[in-house]
Amino acid sequence: MSGRHLVVMAAGTGGHVIPGIAVAREMQRRGWTVSWLGTRTGMENKLVPPTGLPLDTIGFAGLRGKGAMGALTGGMRLLKAFGDCLGILRRRRADAVLGMGGYVCFPGGLMASLLSKPLVLVNADAAMLLSNRSLLPVADRVAFGFDGAAAQATKNAAVTGNPVRAEIEALPAPAERYAGRSGPLKLLVVGGSLGAKVLNETVPQALARLAPHERPLVTHQTGATQLEAVKAAYAAAGVDAEVLPFIDDMPRRLAESDLMLCRAGAITVSELCAAGVASILVPLIVSTTSHQRDNAEMMASQGAAKHLPQSELNPERLADELRALDRAALAAMADRARAQARPQAAARVADLIEELTPR
Repeated sequence: MSGRHLVVMAAGTGGHVIPGIAVAREMQRRGWTVSWLGTRTGMENKLVPPTGLPLDTIGFAGLRGKGAMGALTGGMRLLKAFGDCLGILRRRRADAVLGMGGYVCFPGGLMASLLSKPLVLVNADAAMLLSNRSLLPVADRVAFGFDGAAAQATKNAAVTGNPVRAEIEALPAPAERYAGRSGPLKLLVVGGSLGAKVLNETVPQALARLAPHERPLVTHQTGATQLEAVKAAYAAAGVDAEVLPFIDDMPRRLAESDLMLCRAGAITVSELCAAGVASILVPLIVSTTSHQRDNAEMMASQGAAKHLPQSELNPERLADELRALDRAALAAMADRARAQARPQAAARVADLIEELTPR
């Protein structure tokens, strides 16, 4: 055992937390001790404890608020976050710090620099994330999930791919999984770890427009707040569906699915590629960025997914898209998705960390 300690900073959504867990597992295999630094309200509080990784949290959720009073209270929260992160990094005796995303990364990253600890950032998208841009002056390395102009223009950048759970990377090839399947297609609907209201509302109505023999078998992740509403929507539509607030066994679900309907976040796309699963991608509309749209267009251009803009998503259009798909076409799409994968990204991120922390 090396005795070296990595602090992983990731908070908010599963897209930040789940790839962080993949890197944590890789570092543990290399003999490192790993602990987690997050916030008190994010998905890390659900996802990290089952891994056995020690979890430290701070009460910081960004600089919200307007006007002079908002600036004052936001500044006070940030100062407290600095102090909390400094204390945690000292107590954990961090040898290196990894930033995966979320509000915790800004104060934690600056305090890592103050302590002269190596700081590695993971930038999941091809474009530079705003949270990472603010830490560029103090980051030792930036690992990009996708190649692009931002990676080429960033000092100390490395295109590693996005870390994906080892269980997903280990899934059999699509040709092996799809072979011999018969009967209704299996559709997995995922709006991200926090859910997606537009998918939750549209999918039950779309499936109701399909004849019973045309309907896929559905598993639908809703997010915790919309579970009962989506169950009621399926019941009203007369459609049988497995409706869950959160899917804990995603590798198995991906392996069993013929098609996934989901957002186009960088980690979601990376997992689809690693597994080799056909998908219909509905990018999240965010006024300030086009990251998800770019991801969906990239996948569609390779024949690795279908891109369905949210502005075009309605029950009739989705029903038509589902009706037009068959298992052979989906298997071919899954093969093309697998061809886009960057395997062993967690190991490449781990290599960057170890390069900065010689024994």
